[in-house]
Amino acid sequence: MADSYIDSAALALTDVKAAAQALAAGDLVAFPTETVYGLGADACNNAAIAKIFAAKGRPSDHPLIVHVTSPSGVAHFAESVPAFAHQLIATFWPGPLTVILPRRPSVARAAAGGQDSIGLRCPSHPMALSLLRECQKLGIEGIAAPSANRFGRISPTMAAHVRDEFGNSLLVLDGGECDVGIESTIVDCTRGVPVMLRPGVLTMKQLEAACGEKIYAQGEQLQAAPKASGTLESHYAPCAKLRLISFDDAVTLQAMPDMASRAVYVLPTSPAQAAHELFAKLRELDQTGVQEICVTTPPAGEAWDGVRDRLTRAAA
Repeated sequence: MADSYIDSAALALTDVKAAAQALAAGDLVAFPTETVYGLGADACNNAAIAKIFAAKGRPSDHPLIVHVTSPSGVAHFAESVPAFAHQLIATFWPGPLTVILPRRPSVARAAAGGQDSIGLRCPSHPMALSLLRECQKLGIEGIAAPSANRFGRISPTMAAHVRDEFGNSLLVLDGGECDVGIESTIVDCTRGVPVMLRPGVLTMKQLEAACGEKIYAQGEQLQAAPKASGTLESHYAPCAKLRLISFDDAVTLQAMPDMASRAVYVLPTSPAQAAHELFAKLRELDQTGVQEICVTTPPAGEAWDGVRDRLTRAAA
């Protein structure tokens, strides 16, 4: 997955080191991952974490995902790791998977939104990994990072998107376009069985094959789920109203002469391509000033679950 990025040997290491030093000083840094750009802070610096919530306008009880350098970084934040979670981590890290685990009481309370659980992932983008390693040299065990956008709005998949949101005062590491394009799959591993809280590009079948257990949907579990990033009913929304329509309706609308107040977006036929370009396309259309963005409804099938989830929440 990382092959599509700039050669890791050519990374601007001085920029990465400067970003790590800024994080160590308690500042915020935006950085690329393979999913979307994140707005990062030292996961164990409560004052820095408060800056994330303030910058995004995000409720402080809505937990952040903590990014770590490798599976070995889990032990610093998690009190226990069930066998099926070990299998998921071994199969999909580095990559677009977040696992929610019981949190060690002494660490990252603010980043976890005060919960007894914590979401952890290891990104595969070479610049993110380089930043995490430089941070570790400075004593930072993990970077808490939600998407680098205002709360509830469209996630950024390019450095320019982040600058549009926060201006030039924020230090932004530019790692090019994000490969995946939608946020990580989230699997809750705190209730004895794996439970899908947020779909991404990883399918149920892939997850089940990796851990050897059934992956439950949230509705199949009676126990209350921990709060998790990107699971509110309304999220990922453009300023324009977003409406899901059929392909036939899209063709009809595109043929109408007066389209000044409405934009129509027909999804690519590939779910991976649709995920890759979704947020960038929504931002592009939103910036034209239209009042309504009509998007074709994703087809049935679990390969489309991640894109369907983002569009459903954006339409809410």
